[in-house]
Order: sequence, then structure tokens, then C-alpha cells
Amino acid sequence: MYTSHEDIGYDFEDVPKDKKTLKSHPNIDGGWAWMMVLSSFFVHILIMGSQMALGVLNVEWLEEFHQSRGLTAWVSSLSMGITLIVGPFIGLFINTCGCRGTAIIGGLVNSLGWVLSAYAANVHYLFITFGVTAGFGSGMAYLPAVVMVGRYFQKRRALAQGLSTTGTGFGTFLMTVLLKYLCAEYGWRNAMFIQGAVSLNLCVCGALMRPLSPGKEGKDPAGRDPQVPPAHSTESVKSSGQLGKADEKEGSPGCEETLGDLADQACPEEAGHRKNMCAFQILKMVSQLTLRVRKGFQEWYSGYFGAASLFTNRVFVAFIFWALFAYSSFVIPFIHLPEIVNLYNLSEQNDVFPLTSIIAIVHIFGKVILGIVADLPCISVWNVFLMANFTLVLSIFLLPLMHTYASLAVICALIGFSSGYFSLMPVVTEDLVGIEHLANAYGIIICANGISALLGPPFAGWIYDITQKYDFSFYICGLLYLVGILFLLIQPCIQIIEQSRKKCMGGTQV
Repeated sequence: MYTSHEDIGYDFEDVPKDKKTLKSHPNIDGGWAWMMVLSSFFVHILIMGSQMALGVLNVEWLEEFHQSRGLTAWVSSLSMGITLIVGPFIGLFINTCGCRGTAIIGGLVNSLGWVLSAYAANVHYLFITFGVTAGFGSGMAYLPAVVMVGRYFQKRRALAQGLSTTGTGFGTFLMTVLLKYLCAEYGWRNAMFIQGAVSLNLCVCGALMRPLSPGKEGKDPAGRDPQVPPAHSTESVKSSGQLGKADEKEGSPGCEETLGDLADQACPEEAGHRKNMCAFQILKMVSQLTLRVRKGFQEWYSGYFGAASLFTNRVFVAFIFWALFAYSSFVIPFIHLPEIVNLYNLSEQNDVFPLTSIIAIVHIFGKVILGIVADLPCISVWNVFLMANFTLVLSIFLLPLMHTYASLAVICALIGFSSGYFSLMPVVTEDLVGIEHLANAYGIIICANGISALLGPPFAGWIYDITQKYDFSFYICGLLYLVGILFLLIQPCIQIIEQSRKKCMGGTQV
């Protein structure tokens, strides 16, 4: 098994140099870096936590609109799926506006989606306001939160990502309790309106995402160059010149009349000059914004379709293929376990301590523990990542065989712990493509996860409608997931063989 992009023959050669430059920054692995973890933690609470708690609102929507369960469930699926699917396009926003600006705009759009959904007249209205609008805003805030943690950490990347992503587990509990209370006290419409106000805290989290830029020497605390004198406006220079002339003429006959004439002439000139300066500043801002957008689009386009395209990295392509099947194996148990419990007549035991709560609690510890283990110098992040994936696949295959609450609880604990590898995904992605391309690359990965989350649960329900069992749903999803893992393992081996073959051919020619 490989350990980093250097070992697997990754072609982006500027990554090590960039990492050496970043190591000298005082905020790497410390200082403001932990504020990035805190910001990302709250983003996960507000976005992923609220999406995991949408079951509360789903019940209210069923009672309000009297639509089928399948049609109503698409509201939640759209929101979760679009949050992840828009990842590649959010990379364009990050290249243009930066992580801070993108996250703040995302918070505003997400809040707008919640508020507009409070006035929904039917389920189709929710598709647009909540599924698309709120989902797109969530995606704009989620990706920068992951990227910024990756930029601020090197030695403790896995631990930092693990701590920040535990917000999903905490958010699942907090948002479920909050939405239940709000729906009971104020109704679901007012609850969504209040949740929209709560989501504005995403803007605060975005404001904390300070860009990581090396400080320049020779500047004062205000950021100005001390060797350059303070710039004066044309108006002040003109005024000082005219006053100087007036001082020279002071005491001479007709001084008052001369000053009065100069003031009358200066006023219209200054007013006209101010208008010209304002127009110039506006043109300058538009020009800078245009250049910024062009540069961001060029970087985004070259990252996907240029000579240095991410798709030329075959291991990364295999990683995308894996992501298409991975997320559904985690989402399907979360959505369908309550009904499985009813089929096994275990509702009373499940009401005391729900199986989904077991997954959520152990999932928190799994992220932290796997992050700590992956950061150990003697442990490969890739080995931890792959072992967790194999454990999750095994748990998915064993789940249909368990018919008692105790056995299901054990399997759910395994699912929760092994799915903690989600905190390692940004680290693995960075190892493959480097920190410079992390935003675009991770956007593609979460897009693949979004497709998996969008199609996985309806697929499982469709299999149940045909077979009247959930067993085959887990078997098919587990098998596809296993194929993705094996594909991820084969590609590095092929690259290593090709590299060794090239070396042998080079030695033979010499």
C-alpha cells in the first residue's frame, strides 16, 4: 500500500515546494489554525447536522401536504445531494472569491432557502426553495470549511479534520432536539423561519476563514509601507497649494478679495475632480473584479480540463469511482433502519435507544480516533483509510443477517466507527493532488458522494418494493462498494509496475 503522492508517482511537482513554504508560517498547525477547526465544526453542525435531522420535518410535510412518502422524501434527498453535487462548481467560486467570501455568500443563500420554504404551498415548491436553494447555499459553505482546515494543517491534518467533522454527530443531536421543540411550540413553518435565522451563523463561520498569506516585512501594523509617505489626494494638494499662495499674498492690499475669488473657482473644480475620481475608482474595481473572475475561471478550467487536469491522475479517477458507491453504504442504514426495526418487531427496544443514535455517537469517536491514529508517524493514512473501508463493507454485508437488537447494535457500532474515515477523505485527497488543487479535487469527490446519497436510498426502496426485503439492497450496495475499494487498490499497483518497467527499460538501454 502506498503512503503519499510521491510514492504513487503523482505528477504535480510544485506541491513539496509549496509545503516547505507553508511550514514557516506561524499559523500552520497552531494559532489561528484551531479557529479554522472551530469554524468548520460549527459549519458541520449547521449544515450536515440539520440535514441528518430532516426526518423531523419530513413527518410534518407528510401531514401537511398529504403526498406519497417517496415524493416527500425527495425534498431531503435533493437538499443533501445538491449540497455535495455542486462541489466542482463551488471550486470556481473559491478560485474567484476565496473561501471566506464563498462561505459568507453560502450562509446567506442557505438562510434564504430556509425562510422561503416556510411559505411553501406544496411539496414541489419545497423542491426549489429547500432542495435547490438551501442545498446550493449549504454546498457553498461546506466546501470552504473543509478546504481551509486542510490549508492550515500539515502534521495534524487527520486529527484536525476529525475534530471538525465531529460537528456532524453533535449537530444531528442538537438539530433534532431543536427542530422537534420548534415544531411542537411554533409549528413547522415558524420552525423553518427560525432555523433560517440560525443558519445566518454560517456567515460568522465564514468570516473566521482568514486567508493564509505570509506577512510582508517592512510594514507597519496598519499594513502600510513605512518608507512611502502618506498619499494625499489631488484635492488636498490643490488646496494646500492655493493656501500657500494665499499666505504669500497675506498682508498685501486686496487679499480678502483674492481669497474669495480663489475659493469660488476651486469649488466647481474640486466637485468635478471628485466625480472623476469616483468614476475612476468604480472602473478600477470593475477591472480588478473582471481580471479576478477570469483568473479564477482559468485555474478552475485548467484543473479539470487543461494539460495538468486532475483526471490525468489515474489514482484520483479511481478515487472518484470509489466515492460513487461509498456514501450510500452509510446513508442507507441511516434512512431505512427505523423501518427494518419495525419489520423485526424491535420497536420498543429501539425507542429506548435508537440504532441510528448508536451510529451517530460512535461515528463521533470514530472520526477522532482514526484521525489520531492516522497522524502517528509510523502509520500510513492510506492504510487506516482502506482498513476502515473494508470494515464498513463487512458491516454492510453482516447487517441483513442480524435479527436481534443486541446484534444490530453491534453492527451499527461498527458502521459508526468505520465510517469515521470521512474525516480522512480530505487528507487522502490532498495526498493525491496537493494542497493547491485540494478545492477542485475535493469538490469532485463530494460531488460523487452527492450522487451516491441522492440515488442510494431510492434504489434501496425500489429493491424492497420488488423483493419485499432490504437484504438485497445491502448486498448489492456492499458489493458495488467493495468493487470501488478494489479498483482503488489496483490502480496504484499498476502505476508502480509501470514505473518499475520504465526503470528497467532505461537500465537496459544504458
